[in-house]
Amino acid sequence: MVADLSNLVRLTKSQIKAASEVLDRAFENYPLHVAFIPDEPERRKKSRYFLEFFIRYGLLYGEVYAISPKLEAVAIWVPSEKADFTMWRMIRSGVLPYMFRLGWKTVSRMLSVADYLVSIHKCYAPFSHLYAWYIGVDPKFQGKGYGSTLIKAMLAKTDSEQLPCYLETHTKENVAMHEYYGFKVIHESIIPGTEITHWVMLRDFQR
Repeated sequence: MVADLSNLVRLTKSQIKAASEVLDRAFENYPLHVAFIPDEPERRKKSRYFLEFFIRYGLLYGEVYAISPKLEAVAIWVPSEKADFTMWRMIRSGVLPYMFRLGWKTVSRMLSVADYLVSIHKCYAPFSHLYAWYIGVDPKFQGKGYGSTLIKAMLAKTDSEQLPCYLETHTKENVAMHEYYGFKVIHESIIPGTEITHWVMLRDFQR
């Protein structure tokens, strides 16, 4: 498949639930998700709720793509100008029902981490860019190049628009993968209150 957005499927509201389940499987036991919901049975039950919220937000303020109508892989991209969670944007994205379903303990953990991530983002990327929120491949379809197609398609767009691309990750494996696509680590730290390493990566546009 040619890495071009026109060859991908741009998601609609009707696909939110299915897409959240794909990302949930793709990020099972991901360090940040474990920090949000430490109890595994509870995490399996609830993690798709905050993923649904992120997808809804992405549909309203960014772009959400899948590799095909079967949703083997999903990616959420948000322009830096829309990345801040203002109260109005959160309400429009349906945050209140999700907060209720997640429970206060989970929400408070998420807010604590979010405050730190926002401060790092503003410090290291105070310029216009595209923010890669989630890029996930259903485990059943990993190893087929679907994730690569999603990444290359959007990077082709950022290159054409002369925009850098910003992302965060929390595993060494992901750092190495994104380096392959031209991202460079610009910051590394431990998220306060956790043992999670936070890598910030940036890819400048290619001329």
